[in-house]
Amino acid sequence: MRILIVEDEPLAADRLATMLRQRLPDFDLVGTFDSIEETVEELNKGLMPDLAFFDIQLADGLSFSIFEQAKLPCPVIFTTAFDQYALQAFEVNSIDYLLKPIAGEKLDRALGKFQERLPEKPTGPPSLDILQQALAMIQGKQYKERFVIKSGATIQAIPIEEIHYFWSENKMTWIRLRDGRKHVVEYNLEQLESLLDPKAYFRVNRKYYVGLPAINKATVYSNSRLKLHLPHLETGEEVVVSREKVQAFKAWLRGD
Repeated sequence: MRILIVEDEPLAADRLATMLRQRLPDFDLVGTFDSIEETVEELNKGLMPDLAFFDIQLADGLSFSIFEQAKLPCPVIFTTAFDQYALQAFEVNSIDYLLKPIAGEKLDRALGKFQERLPEKPTGPPSLDILQQALAMIQGKQYKERFVIKSGATIQAIPIEEIHYFWSENKMTWIRLRDGRKHVVEYNLEQLESLLDPKAYFRVNRKYYVGLPAINKATVYSNSRLKLHLPHLETGEEVVVSREKVQAFKAWLRGD
């Protein structure tokens, strides 16, 4: 089986490839691409996978646009951090998808569905109409407006507008408020991907999710990265936009 992986998070791509090797020892990984541009270029050169895994959100846009620019001769299993509700359009139209972080049993299910169809007839890529329906549901999603925090015996609801940024430390997720206070919230960063409005917050690296008002400025850092100057950082802490996210981060700042 010839498999294509389109994923802009290197660790996620490596993890998926490892999980696939454990289940399909003889599969051929024909490519691991991290952008729409590269995927379209290779497909138009004649790349012919039997199955593709597409992350929905890539650094240069939504992977749905690949179908508008190139002919894909195989079915797609989407990987995404969007929640179950937003993906009902995929399920109704029999498009396979995997929620991140990908669980082994879910991957087994998706591969099983793909292999069950092979004796009957090959399953082609999803239609643009179906993708547009799914995209409309995703874009219409209601994002979290407040977070509940606990301090001793006190429970308090914090409006999302008061949160400058989220970060992970010692297996806990913290929020930094506008006034400098910090609190623990009961979500990990992967869960936050489906809860936060992507127009208001951006995951700059594995540790930080940053709100637009928190960014005082960004400066060029080593290895083509950007260093963010945020208020109320812990002593010695640096927040750096990972290299693979720099272009998407700049587009986010511009409001593209």
